[in-house]
Amino acid sequence: MTNNLRVLRAIKNISQEELSKKIEVSRQTINAMEKGKYVPSTVLALKLSRYFEKPVEEIFTLEDTD
Repeated sequence: MTNNLRVLRAIKNISQEELSKKIEVSRQTINAMEKGKYVPSTVLALKLSRYFEKPVEEIFTLEDTD
């Protein structure tokens, strides 16, 4: 699964730390998601969707190997 969290953060001009506080996870979780090392839970994906005001499918993309 890929995502565009880094781009969305840049558009809002917020740091990993600021985003992590907004959605109540650690900065390390945001970092791991951006690097593709962590697949978020449904709840976390929905929190990100709500925060960025984007459908989940615009944030996360399934790859052929998923």
